[in-house]
Amino acid sequence: MTPDVKAFFDEATNTISFLVKDPNGNACAIIDSVLDFDYSSGRTDTKSADEIIDYVKSEGLEVQWILETHVHADHLSAAPYIQERLGGKIGIGDNIKIVQDTFGKVFNEGTEFERDGSQFDELFVEGSSIHIGQLRGDVLHTPGHTPACLTYVIGDTAFVGDTLFMPDFGTARCDFPGGSSETLFNSIQKILSLPDETRIFVGHDYKAPGRDEYAWETTVAEQKAANVHIGQGKSKEEFVEMRDTRDATLAMPKLIIPSLQVNMRAGQMPPADEKGDVFLKVPVNKI
Repeated sequence: MTPDVKAFFDEATNTISFLVKDPNGNACAIIDSVLDFDYSSGRTDTKSADEIIDYVKSEGLEVQWILETHVHADHLSAAPYIQERLGGKIGIGDNIKIVQDTFGKVFNEGTEFERDGSQFDELFVEGSSIHIGQLRGDVLHTPGHTPACLTYVIGDTAFVGDTLFMPDFGTARCDFPGGSSETLFNSIQKILSLPDETRIFVGHDYKAPGRDEYAWETTVAEQKAANVHIGQGKSKEEFVEMRDTRDATLAMPKLIIPSLQVNMRAGQMPPADEKGDVFLKVPVNKI
């Protein structure tokens, strides 16, 4: 089956959220939602999430899943906000436990922070499946960018998160804790082994040099032929050398500190203090 896909682009974080709908019904899933956050003031806003919510309501859709491809380091998830208003189960990869353990230590979260993924409604492993109405989705474990990265193959369409970008922009960085360029290469081969006509939707776009418009849809065939980092049969050795060299030059995402603390909690803020105030920590020299 070919799902109906609607994209919502957040220019502040270059993130694309997707609404995936059963073409024969009103069931849908939301992938990689965004909670707006102004770091300089510490204020959140729900404009991006409200755009999705308004669309769901206007179309009379039923949200069954709110899916995360991984623990994002460049934007906060709006999953609990959307769930409160529209329902649906929040899902992520089972290796969220590894991410929670790693960053629970980085942010000195203490024993009260559960590291078992229980903040999420569903944890997926390789081979897990979901249904969106009559539409089947299968889960590929595609780590490398992070340990918990997933690709959702829904009908004839794959949602790859940050693993692949548009062919003219390449692939995800691998220098976050738990990342690995060698692992990413292997994960990408899984995606490229899907049928050539499989539509690929990427989670970010930054407009490669020479391209005037943002883009987020490509195919397996296009990635194999033209991806500047992995296409045309590049070897694992070539890819690892390129990726590691490039990653050494990259700055950290500007929202990595708040994003990790919130997203490892399924989009929830850290617990409030006795006065009801919420605080985010800034670890010094830890990331």
